[in-house]
Parts: sequence; structure tokens; C-alpha cells
Amino acid sequence: MGIVKISDLMHENLRVAGNALSRSINAQAEHWMRVGMLTEMHPELDYREICQLLIQAELAGGLDIAVAVSTQPARPRGSSTGKH
Repeated sequence: MGIVKISDLMHENLRVAGNALSRSINAQAEHWMRVGMLTEMHPELDYREICQLLIQAELAGGLDIAVAVSTQPARPRGSSTGKH
């Protein structure tokens, strides 16, 4: 565990989003970091597919970057070329 310094504006954004989604500020920040990390690792995936990866990771015991890098998500739309 560590401390991450963020701007006052980002802290306020986290507070508002966290309240709206019934998450603590820390839980909201972690959610956004997970989504961002997976988006950078898998730019071909849309938000729904990123959320599916998060659920799969949770069922497998948590999000581990070493495992996430090697994960090849299923393409539900039958495409191997990315977004349409």
C-alpha cells in the first residue's frame, strides 16, 4: 500500500463519482486505475469488455498485471481486428 498524490480537482471528481456509484473515494480511484490500466494494455477492447475482464479477474482471485498481460479476451463480436 502507498500514498498517491492527486490534484484537488481529481479528488473532488473521485468524491462525486464515488458518491454517485456508492463507492468510497479510494474504491472509485482504484476502479478508475484498473479500467485505465486494462485500457492501455488492451486498446482494442471497449468499456463493456474491460468490465468483463475485471469480473473475470475478480473471480480468479484479483487483478494481477502479469496475468492480465497474458490474457487473451474472447471477442464476442466474432472479430479479431478490433472495434468496428
